[in-house]
Amino acid sequence: MASHSDTLVVFFGATAGANGGKLGSDEREIILLVWQIVDLHEKKVGKLQRCLVKPDTLELTDQCKEETGLTLDEVVKAEPLDKVLQQFQQSVSSELKCLGRSTYTLCVNSPLVIRQALHPEASKKNLVLPECFFSFVDVRKEFHKCCPNAGPVQKLELPSMLEYVGLPAVSEQLMGVREVSSMVQLTLCILAEPYNHKFSSVETVKYKFDSGTCSKTEPVDSETVIRARGLPWQSSDQDIARFFKGLSIAKGGVALCLNAQGRRNGEALVRFVNSEHRDLALERHKHHMGSRYIEVYKATGEEFLKIAGGTSNEVAQFLSKENQVIIRMRGLPFTATPQEVLSFLGPESPVTDGAEGLLFVKYPDGRPTGDAFVLFSCEEYAQNALKKHKQILGKRYIELFRSTAAEVQQVLNRYMSTPLISTLPPSPIVPVPVLATPPFLPAASSTRDCVRLRGLPYTAGIEDILEFMGEHTVDIKPHGVHMVLNQQGRPSGDAFIQMKSSDKAFMVAQKCHKKTMKDRYVEVFQCSTEEMSIVLMGGTLNRSGLSPPPCKLPCLSPPTAYAAFPTPPAILSEAALYQPPLLAAPRPPQTTTHSPAHTLAYYPPHPHLYMNMNMNYTAYYPSPPVSPSTVSYFAAPPGAVAAAVAAQPHPAAAASPVLPQHGALVRMQGLPYNTGVKDILSFFQGYQVSTCCTEAWI
Repeated sequence: MASHSDTLVVFFGATAGANGGKLGSDEREIILLVWQIVDLHEKKVGKLQRCLVKPDTLELTDQCKEETGLTLDEVVKAEPLDKVLQQFQQSVSSELKCLGRSTYTLCVNSPLVIRQALHPEASKKNLVLPECFFSFVDVRKEFHKCCPNAGPVQKLELPSMLEYVGLPAVSEQLMGVREVSSMVQLTLCILAEPYNHKFSSVETVKYKFDSGTCSKTEPVDSETVIRARGLPWQSSDQDIARFFKGLSIAKGGVALCLNAQGRRNGEALVRFVNSEHRDLALERHKHHMGSRYIEVYKATGEEFLKIAGGTSNEVAQFLSKENQVIIRMRGLPFTATPQEVLSFLGPESPVTDGAEGLLFVKYPDGRPTGDAFVLFSCEEYAQNALKKHKQILGKRYIELFRSTAAEVQQVLNRYMSTPLISTLPPSPIVPVPVLATPPFLPAASSTRDCVRLRGLPYTAGIEDILEFMGEHTVDIKPHGVHMVLNQQGRPSGDAFIQMKSSDKAFMVAQKCHKKTMKDRYVEVFQCSTEEMSIVLMGGTLNRSGLSPPPCKLPCLSPPTAYAAFPTPPAILSEAALYQPPLLAAPRPPQTTTHSPAHTLAYYPPHPHLYMNMNMNYTAYYPSPPVSPSTVSYFAAPPGAVAAAVAAQPHPAAAASPVLPQHGALVRMQGLPYNTGVKDILSFFQGYQVSTCCTEAWI
């Protein structure tokens, strides 16, 4: 600390390119160092030292030649940076010994020479800087403490500061000598009466980047965040911290961005400790990391939290261990166990705390994704693990690469926010009209303001669920608890709860997940109203999303009614062609008011109980053996109803011709090139195929 130091070493540097306020912005190497010692107790000064530095790239810009007065011949004869730094240490130590002093602190006119020039260059050349270059005082900030009316710190210049305290400007013409002499005069002035100033505002440079976690609720100032683009895909948070060497990155402030496939896209969001360091980082736009130049732009705190923020207790516990090296494993067999992963890594790569140092990434429904994160206590163990890259575990090759705490958060956030149910692609034809959303279900919405409870005890009631929710009960919408029954009308162990907002649903999913109810742990997942409605209307969850029920499903209602879930508004003003799913306590059918010509069975709702009959819109018509993800198909209404609908005039028919409405329209993919009409008709043997569709195939 300067307040405890005996001396100040006034320090100045210049590069082979831009200097002054743009020092270090063009990646040019240092070619000049000047320093002089000031005894804080005796108010004495030492000998002024000036050393030239030989850069690796022997080239000086015209601006540099004009400002410094140096020529390339002079620079070529100088020593390289590491030798000059040794001379600096020897010279300062010798003078301190003569003065009878033992400690010193660097004093600069701007942090640029330390943060933007010296540390980045030393990092690229793999030089270990002396400890004295990791702390310094800025004479402008110290002067501003003494003379707050002199103007803002950023606009203070040495001539103006000397003029403010009544000192003449230094007449020396040689660059470096002029600046150091001016700083020495200014320092001696504010040390004396009437200021009696003590240098106490010491700035520090971090030795290394500190990894850590960031909560989604943590406030992040947008003036401290940048986006780096063009990074090598294998770069880690430590590599990015090295690129910004000299600047202070906040703990856990490096977030590598991933693409839709979960792979790094060459971008990262970096959060600095303050706006001053962020502004200095922006000056490194198009600086190089190896042979690649990196683009640096402004970003927002919201963008950073979206990538790096998380509230999962499981992740927080996993990342709570300090100074760990994180390795990501990708492509694991879905059946892989912790013991199999540990055996794969081997004894030469011991995982921190064994199985506790493994974090398997899973979907919201508990299915494995094939990804995992592993903690190692040192770099050696991590390097041994990386040698296993693309080796075989089971029947799969495994990818291993370095990861970060922010990437752990991002990957977990991405998979945990994956929709519980995949939706079908939009139909290319005009949909068959259906009844509006039944009154017992909320309007379909993609807002994730609901939670799904899975694994409830079969004896659990609504009161048990409310007790399980605890303090979050107040955030449940009125009549927002929906318990699902199985085909036999018994509790299925599932329930859906509507919350007042998506934030409330998110907090419930985080706080209540795997809490215990009657000796059973209950899984809690966030979902949307649309997903809840689909499940309550008969959809089922599996690896392919919604699956049609068995073709031989027994008829559960009059033959003129068909099951369906809500679709976009119908374009025809005809009665609904489908019935809602069977409820736990159906009442006698009522006549719909949409059309007096047709009477459809309708079951009014029971407040909270739903029978999941595994029904969807193809419940009563067998579907061809194709994937729901590549098919758009619609259940056909009975012939009489369809004829009545077709007979009604449609106002938009003349304006926009559409495909005729048939019983079912199926798209086939992957057919052999020599497939003919007879082959297709043979494939659909047992189904009634429309004549016009056959003609269309021809």
